[in-house]
Amino acid sequence: MNKKLLLDTHIWIWYAKGDRQRLTTDAARRLEAWDRQGALFLSVMSVWELGLLNAKHRIHLRLSISEWLDAFFARTRFQIIGLDISVALDANRLPGEFHSDPVDRILVATTRHHELTLLTEDKKILDYARQGYLRACSATEANFLKR
Repeated sequence: MNKKLLLDTHIWIWYAKGDRQRLTTDAARRLEAWDRQGALFLSVMSVWELGLLNAKHRIHLRLSISEWLDAFFARTRFQIIGLDISVALDANRLPGEFHSDPVDRILVATTRHHELTLLTEDKKILDYARQGYLRACSATEANFLKR
């Protein structure tokens, strides 16, 4: 597995909020270790998606979105990957069959473009990875847990 991970939005939120019902303690510890090594990446689209969830009251942050993000990035070494022209274009011409969700398409294109591994629980993305189009794994998979 690649030594650098892009976190899907839901994994990032579970990790950031300490949601141990959805992200196991073992997986959270592994992410902490990856974080200490500066090996965790986040797409700016995940930040946008969090903002949307917050605006629609589908997620509760105990701070304003800006304060929450500032606090998160102050305590971690996560690196943000912006949306560039190549990724934006690649998201529209992914090989094989992939669903139409624009954020998922951008996350997949970002993963491919930057030669990362996408950490996700999204079954459609994991199925796409099994077809050989990108590196992705679940937070519960042995290859992620063993780093």
